[in-house]
Amino acid sequence: MELESQYELEHLLLVNRTCRVCGEEKSLLDDFYLTRKGRGPFPSAYAYECKLCTIKRITFNRKKHKKILERIEEIYPDW
Repeated sequence: MELESQYELEHLLLVNRTCRVCGEEKSLLDDFYLTRKGRGPFPSAYAYECKLCTIKRITFNRKKHKKILERIEEIYPDW
């Protein structure tokens, strides 16, 4: 009995992962970012937050930070 013929690479690796933020199950390779370039193709090298949730989080935080800076400039215009 040949075990290699029964299992493919997809069976050994996690192909889908559930996003921690939105809770949807998405493709690991297509919908999640690598945490670092040199980590390799292992499932542990991918983030637990999907690309869409990451983009939403980053844009929200940048807008929030921009509003704070605008308030500081109103209070202290000479700085």
